[in-house]
Amino acid sequence: MGYKLSGKSSAGNTILGREEFDLKRSAQCVRRHGEVADRHITVIEAPGWWINEPVAFSPELLKQEIVLSVSLCPPGPHAVLLIIPVETRFKDYLRKALQGHQDLLGERVWSHTIVLFTHGDSLLDTSIEQHIESEGQDLQRLLDKCGNRYHVLNNQNRSDHTQIEELLEKIEETVAQNNGCHFEIDRKILQRINNKRRAKERMQQERATLTGNSPQPPQNALHTSEYFG
Repeated sequence: MGYKLSGKSSAGNTILGREEFDLKRSAQCVRRHGEVADRHITVIEAPGWWINEPVAFSPELLKQEIVLSVSLCPPGPHAVLLIIPVETRFKDYLRKALQGHQDLLGERVWSHTIVLFTHGDSLLDTSIEQHIESEGQDLQRLLDKCGNRYHVLNNQNRSDHTQIEELLEKIEETVAQNNGCHFEIDRKILQRINNKRRAKERMQQERATLTGNSPQPPQNALHTSEYFG
């Protein structure tokens, strides 16, 4: 999860150790698999929002895709990685945008969230702890929301497998803190999205009937059937 150009695709490629995610922006969720450090890993990239865009201004389709992303690995992901580039000057509007979009998944998501700082090479000789302290209270408030869980990733140094192994260990620690449970979104949230999509499909079919055109397959029809049968 993260805003556009935050390094989500690059982070996914670094985790899997190969080019699996297209760096071009996508309006839909993307799911990829791989074997990493003797583990079978599923990585899902949710579409991003503009950095200064409050959740209230985000397109409805984007918000639906964010919610449905957690259903692409049933029964749910073990961790949600919230992507933040290290060089980003963290301000209150950014914190509110990040929290607002993350909150679409419900309050429980924060106990499964790890902040993943990308572009770790930008730190140079500065430690991540020094960087967090220098950014002030807005970044710390976000970290407090997810139990002060964070990790740094250098996408320019994919040969360093240690950084991925450490990330996987932190994910396993997060799972242990949640009593071995994955994150499962409230079914009521998913049902609301399902109802909205079905209503939109009906409107499209009615509009097509009135104009005498054959109804087009609804956008993301595959998603709807996959998630809800």
